[in-house]
Amino acid sequence: MIKVSLIHGPNLNLLGLRETNVYGPLSFDEVNRKIKQRGQETDMDVRIFQSNHEGEIIDAIQDAREWADAIIINPGALTHYSYAIRDAITAVRLPVIEVHISNVHAREEFRRQSVISPVVVGQIVGMGSYGYLLALDAVKQVVEQSHR
Repeated sequence: MIKVSLIHGPNLNLLGLRETNVYGPLSFDEVNRKIKQRGQETDMDVRIFQSNHEGEIIDAIQDAREWADAIIINPGALTHYSYAIRDAITAVRLPVIEVHISNVHAREEFRRQSVISPVVVGQIVGMGSYGYLLALDAVKQVVEQSHR
């Protein structure tokens, strides 16, 4: 069984309430339920964490080093300036997939730059909450290939 730490960053707990035209109508709980369901269907243990605080996200990344095979992270606005999260990702040496619900490359200029993307395996953007399910599929492939 592949173990995955899925980390939601700031304001993602407000999914379904905030800018539904950008982030979609599904609530945070509905998104997480779909993620858990896909994990079960694909024999993956997915542990979900959300925080609005950078230090707690860094702690979750570091904690994953002890038990997880991979990380899926949507750092939210921290994507654009958190070198501390970038450094934590680099330090844990786990494969990481970066997810963004909206197409950040088609939005405001400041959202187009990710300080995280250079240190992750891949980035999934603009696919709505379905991007998390695509990230689970990607993690499964990456982890299985690394064990061959």
